[in-house]
Amino acid sequence: MENALEQLTAFLVSYGLKVLGAVLILIAGRIAAGVARRLIARALNKCDVDSTIVGFTSRLGFILVIVVAVLASLAKFGVETTSFVAVLGAAGFAVGFALQGTLSHFASGVMIILFRPFRVGDFIEAAGVMGSVKEIRLFKTVMNTPDNITLIVPNGKIFGDIIKNFSVNETRRVDVTVGIGYGESIDRAIEVLLEVMKADERIIAEPEPQIVVSELADSSVNLLIRCWTRRNDFWAVKCDLTKNIKENFDLQSIEIPYPQRVVHNVAASKN
Repeated sequence: MENALEQLTAFLVSYGLKVLGAVLILIAGRIAAGVARRLIARALNKCDVDSTIVGFTSRLGFILVIVVAVLASLAKFGVETTSFVAVLGAAGFAVGFALQGTLSHFASGVMIILFRPFRVGDFIEAAGVMGSVKEIRLFKTVMNTPDNITLIVPNGKIFGDIIKNFSVNETRRVDVTVGIGYGESIDRAIEVLLEVMKADERIIAEPEPQIVVSELADSSVNLLIRCWTRRNDFWAVKCDLTKNIKENFDLQSIEIPYPQRVVHNVAASKN
């Protein structure tokens, strides 16, 4: 009995302080991890970083501090922590290699959030698709097409492609091409076109509308009309301008030709 008590006492003396030290390290690590998370979040919020990045980065800092605390507590018992670090490094490399595509989307999501090539609500064209941005996430961007179809596009495809943002500039140029017959007066047609654009209040005066002869086509002389309007009026102006040009040309008896073919009957001509 006395021998057992002596062994227990020796064990407690030998390992009790180590256990107490390990527990204190874990408690201190937990407190430090919480402080680190709050400091990281506060610093990023002051820099006006997106809330998604703030949450992810602060949680990552919390986990790293906890891992360091666990390794330090294991070292109190004489555990060789270098082997754990090597295992964690190998595991991280393996996971990173397996998820390299996913990590690429994540990195692209971070770049999109930081550099802001587009924002929620913008109408963009990227990765071969076009739509309004509904949500920007770390791995993917959610878009709605004009016919109300939801598209989920990986961020890697968006950031690695050309991005067209139609919502950045306040004005857009409307281009419309119309053909007139070779027998029509170009100057007269230009006068009619200028009157049509002047009658539309949505077409702004500066920059000044332009009308040029763009092509001498097979069946028509093509005129290119360029005018500027506010971004939100673009499609309405383009459609109404096309309609009004046709109606005014009809009123002024200006021909809009269409392709024609002349067929000669060789057999009939021989007879």
